[in-house]
Amino acid sequence: MDLSSLKPTKGATFNRKRVGRGHGSGLGRTAGRGEKGYHSRSGSKNRSWFEGGQMPLHRRLPKRGFSNYQFRKQYQIVNLRDIDALNLEEIDSKKMYEIYDIWPDIAKDAFETNYEKLDIKDIDHIVFAGMGGSGSVGDTIGAILSKEDIHVTNIKGYVLPKTVDSNTLIIATSVSGSTSETMEIIKLATKTSAKTIGFSSGGKMSDFCRNNNVVYQNIPMVHSPRASFTSFLFSILNILEPILPIRESDIYESIEALKKTKQNIFSGNLSQENQSLKLSEFIKNLICVYYPAGLSAAAIRFKNSLQENAKNHAIVENVIESGHNGIVSWERSSEMSPIMIKGTDDHIKTKERWKILRQYFDENQIKYKEIVSVDGGILSKIVCLIYLLDYATIYYAVRLGINPSQMRSINYIKEKIDSLRL
Repeated sequence: MDLSSLKPTKGATFNRKRVGRGHGSGLGRTAGRGEKGYHSRSGSKNRSWFEGGQMPLHRRLPKRGFSNYQFRKQYQIVNLRDIDALNLEEIDSKKMYEIYDIWPDIAKDAFETNYEKLDIKDIDHIVFAGMGGSGSVGDTIGAILSKEDIHVTNIKGYVLPKTVDSNTLIIATSVSGSTSETMEIIKLATKTSAKTIGFSSGGKMSDFCRNNNVVYQNIPMVHSPRASFTSFLFSILNILEPILPIRESDIYESIEALKKTKQNIFSGNLSQENQSLKLSEFIKNLICVYYPAGLSAAAIRFKNSLQENAKNHAIVENVIESGHNGIVSWERSSEMSPIMIKGTDDHIKTKERWKILRQYFDENQIKYKEIVSVDGGILSKIVCLIYLLDYATIYYAVRLGINPSQMRSINYIKEKIDSLRL
């Protein structure tokens, strides 16, 4: 077979059309490439990465490497007109904010007052009895002692635990001295073998302790029970120092931390840098306060202060426990706003939970606020958080035109309780 005689089968090839040979060819001016476009002109190449004009893949993919995200400046929008209109003196007619302005000084004076120290041996169980602002003291000291060998019980009611014995110290705290629940506890305490001490600014507790041979210490009330927090806390730390495993250096550390916190949040700094003022702007309606283990005292106090000062509903959630129940409530639209109270040295598992919770809120477009504690010991963390959060509730109340000192509902309850005892 002569290979030179091989030819393509009929219809397999076509005559080459000569393009660009005048309008008569039908492909004269543009030679079949169209008027415009990628291949319309000479020199055009078929690049392997060309994707037909859409956004190329290398621009669609996320970039890895340096990001300025973590170093970004965050700005909180604060209405300067609202700040100018923040009439603390007029709305807070009893000047609660002035007491908060000097909280660090009150704390220092209370701890350095020449009180008679309480020296009791062989105490392995401390029972704190106190309600409201007085109860915050027991919650705080309980948190401090949580990692010590002393077992702490906080009573919010009328019943003593059955574990009370001769190695138990019962501490009854009532700033007013007339809290019915606390008075009931101190009466029950006299019927046990436990050691008992009462703290108040006078009232029924003073008379009862003197008449029943109960150790008693008078601590002056500063403005109101909740505003007297540092006065009572540091006075009690002063008196109980010999029997509590709390170092004096930790107490002074907390006082210095209070001073630093004050410079940012006090009424003389109504600027955009005031953390309490910024937090007061975030609070709109209902508040859900998330807290880690160890900082429950600050969270509960925040809830109580929101309710008392701003007359605002609030709830608290343990951040770990909430993952098993409370988180589900966010599946419905709500007017609730979450606030997360975090410690600088939270457990690694707690830090993971904070990260997951933030991600959940971000994905569901739920606005939240994070408050981080100061560095230092547990006492510094709690008292500074309480300071910052309490002041936020005062600012929030004033923004709403509400006098934070008024307590009509509590007075109503007290009057009803007293009438039942007649």
